[in-house]
Parts: sequence; structure tokens; C-alpha cells
Amino acid sequence: MSIMQHQAGRNINSEIMQRLLLFVLFIVALNAVCAQQKIPPFRMALSDGKLFSASNLPMGKPVIVIYFSPECDHCQVLMKEWFKRSNDFKKASVVMITFLPVTSVALFEKEYKTKQHPNIFTGTEGTGFFVRNYYKVLDMPFVALHDKNGNLVSTYSKDIPLNTLAAKLRQLN
Repeated sequence: MSIMQHQAGRNINSEIMQRLLLFVLFIVALNAVCAQQKIPPFRMALSDGKLFSASNLPMGKPVIVIYFSPECDHCQVLMKEWFKRSNDFKKASVVMITFLPVTSVALFEKEYKTKQHPNIFTGTEGTGFFVRNYYKVLDMPFVALHDKNGNLVSTYSKDIPLNTLAAKLRQLN
């Protein structure tokens, strides 16, 4: 191997290492940005037609955002289990958002008696899909847990581990 070939090999290895380092730094930075993700500045229509937004949430409490469809089988399973354990989540503000019309929200509220829970806010974002796009929701139900400062703590999709969610919420209080 000539000196030129040896030097060229070292330059390629150095370039690969530099690119690898940049990639690792990019991943670390991306994780830091994701960890700082806040509650989306959502707006939704409640069953009574009034608008409710993120700025209406009580201050200083963890927030659980649930993106769901009342027609989704997995969502119905989650709701049945959720309301059996609603006391586990009463120290958080719970925002239940769907894309279905207000009439579907009203039927859901009636079936699950959400108005009996003052910490639960249920509404529709309509077909704008702001919240859905914000969290990049691919499967429903989708749950995002935020701390009292609005920072994203964890997300869950489809089969939601309520024991894990309740334990993380307890750690935040």
C-alpha cells in the first residue's frame, strides 16, 4: 500500500467518524427538543357548542391528553377501563379530543357521564386535525402525559397501560 493510499484511507475513516458524530449529536438534540414538547395550543368545541382551548386549562396541574374516536374499538376498551379507575387520574386535567362532530361528543359524554368529572374536558377539534398532527397520531387511542409545567413526559398509543400511566402521574404530584 502506498503512502497516498494509506492517507486516503485515513481521510475516509476520519470523514466517516465526523459524519457519525454529527448524526449522534443530531439524535441527542432531537431528543432534547422532543422532551421539551409542550401541550399543544389546541381549540375544541364542547358538546354545548362553546369553545375550549389549552389556555382554559387549570394552571399547575399535570395534563393528560387523550385523542380518541368514540367509534374505535380500542378507544371503547380504554374508556371502560379508564372510568373504572377515574380516581387514579383525578389530580390531572384530562382533555379528551376527537375529530368527530359535536353530536358524537354529546353521545360519548352521556354514555360515560364525563360531566360528573370536573377534571375532564371533552370536545372535538373537527377535521382540522391540529392535535392529531401535533402529536403525529397514527393509532387510536393516543395518550400524552404532560407535567404541571406543560412539558411532555410520555406518550402511549393503541393499547394504553393504565397502571404505568397512573404510576407516572403519581410521580409528577
